[in-house]
Amino acid sequence: MAAGSWQTARGRLGAQKARRYASCSMNRSLSELPERCGVLVVGAGPAGSAAANVLAKAGLDVVLVDQRSFPREKVCGDGLIPDAHAALDKLGVLEEVMARAQPAGHVACIGPRGGRIDVPGRLAVLPRRELDDIVCRAAVRAGARMHAPVQFDEPLLDAVGRVCGAKLSHGKEHREIRADWIVLASGAVPQALKAAGVCERQTPAGVAMRAYVKNDAMVGRITELEVVWHRKLRPGYGWIFPCPDGVFNIGVGVVDSHAKGLDGHHAMDVNLKRVFERFCECYAPAHELMAGGVMQGGLKGAPLRFTLAGARFSRDGLLVTGEAAGSTYSFTGEGIGKALETGMLAAHALLRGRQQQWDDAAVRAHYEAGLMALKPRFDLYERANRVNAHPWLIDLVIWRARKSARLLKRMSGVLNETSNPGQLFSVKGFTRLFTE
Repeated sequence: MAAGSWQTARGRLGAQKARRYASCSMNRSLSELPERCGVLVVGAGPAGSAAANVLAKAGLDVVLVDQRSFPREKVCGDGLIPDAHAALDKLGVLEEVMARAQPAGHVACIGPRGGRIDVPGRLAVLPRRELDDIVCRAAVRAGARMHAPVQFDEPLLDAVGRVCGAKLSHGKEHREIRADWIVLASGAVPQALKAAGVCERQTPAGVAMRAYVKNDAMVGRITELEVVWHRKLRPGYGWIFPCPDGVFNIGVGVVDSHAKGLDGHHAMDVNLKRVFERFCECYAPAHELMAGGVMQGGLKGAPLRFTLAGARFSRDGLLVTGEAAGSTYSFTGEGIGKALETGMLAAHALLRGRQQQWDDAAVRAHYEAGLMALKPRFDLYERANRVNAHPWLIDLVIWRARKSARLLKRMSGVLNETSNPGQLFSVKGFTRLFTE
């Protein structure tokens, strides 16, 4: 859609916003929780709300709970790459999202020597406070009942050990709810996974920190999503993404932040605040943004779970989805699109299971097969992840891409998920850099 059309959509949706929001009953209290439901979805972020949306539209009785009332902050880069656009479109909320988002046409990849290549794609930026609220409200409009703030304490088990509900709480108040199935979309923090008996790795695979900075002088100067690699940031990267209203999301991510050395102990001690300071030292636009801007809130950090690893995907009566299942790409740190996708996969597995009398084995097999179909792509992004540890590689790719339209097309294909990201940074890929 053209930029003018997005502005028209923004005006039209603005007139509808009050009516729609008034019709959505959000943040019901724990005391209003029903005694049972068809599906209990734990976590109202992209994965949980996507699952709740699909299930409620199909007529299932869905209860959605989250430990925080909405709208709420979420530490994230806020970038929406093509897979997120496709998933939001399937959910019927893309127009609403884009009416508020800051659209962009490229990801600017910037190497240690200052080289830059703009990789085209369908892109946008919208703070998670707004994005998640839109997606959650869509689930409520579809018929899901949202209760927050509600804490998931542990699952209820029947006589044979099948999950049949959950114990929930808020402060000193405790309630139980029975459910045919639970979808656990609790994010990267492992407490809910541990309580549900599906946690295989408690430590995160990476960590990130971001800030929002208001700087009107930078509007029009930083118009694309900028991702920066530098030896001072390894094994990670920095970013600046333009948000609406003259605000910028600036942050850093470190992958393999809790990797263990040969002695079995953690190989690195990551000080994210220091990495953020180094980003502002080594990248002039970051320094200028911070020096001339006003921070909106403070620096905030969060754990990351990558590569569909770190948790069991299911047990009888329960499916694990979103970042709880490791739905974030290790190379780029992008997770919104795949969280939405995995949430919808969980919903479709349950809908198929409903046709088979809720057979546990059939539901679990269908869901895990869907995740495994995505796994090769996550593995390829993990292979490409070597760039974060060896940033000089991105210098080489940028240098060649500026001379090769075919290579730039391949890079765009990685962004749009039509090309293999691992091939860019394989031995064969580097050989092709000098032949294309």
